[in-house]
Amino acid sequence: MDILSQIIVDNTLAVVLLVVGFILMCIEMYIPGFGVFGTLGGVMLIGGIVATKPTPLQALIMVVVIVALLCIVLSLSIHSASKGRLSKSKLVLKEVSVERSAVEDMEYFIGKDGVSLTVLRPAGMAEFEGVKLNVVSDGEFIPAGAHVSVARVDGNRIVVQKKSA
Repeated sequence: MDILSQIIVDNTLAVVLLVVGFILMCIEMYIPGFGVFGTLGGVMLIGGIVATKPTPLQALIMVVVIVALLCIVLSLSIHSASKGRLSKSKLVLKEVSVERSAVEDMEYFIGKDGVSLTVLRPAGMAEFEGVKLNVVSDGEFIPAGAHVSVARVDGNRIVVQKKSA
């Protein structure tokens, strides 16, 4: 144990560079982005290998070990993502607010009266309370300028009918 601790003390900078570089590479696998963590991690890993002043064979062995460890972490990351555990991770941001759906917003117009801006055959534009909307008639031809009312909302379709005079 004394030999290992002496090696670590003699190569403190190299050990710090290797450990921090490995951690940054692992962070890059879990947090998608522009590659800042991965780039810094790669530079630190290379710096750690150079700082140990190894022979070419020792450097090659270190690179193989580092790549093998990174492959293991990558496979764990991919496995975690495929099982849905990554979305539950504290590293992934959660949505803070829940937005209302567009269908719920459009249901406000049910029963509202408006004017067709274009000819509805059967699709076109109509204006309701100052809001221009893409609408669809129930199959009947409705001329431009006719008074219409919203009969129902089917998904993202707003169905109108001609209002009797």
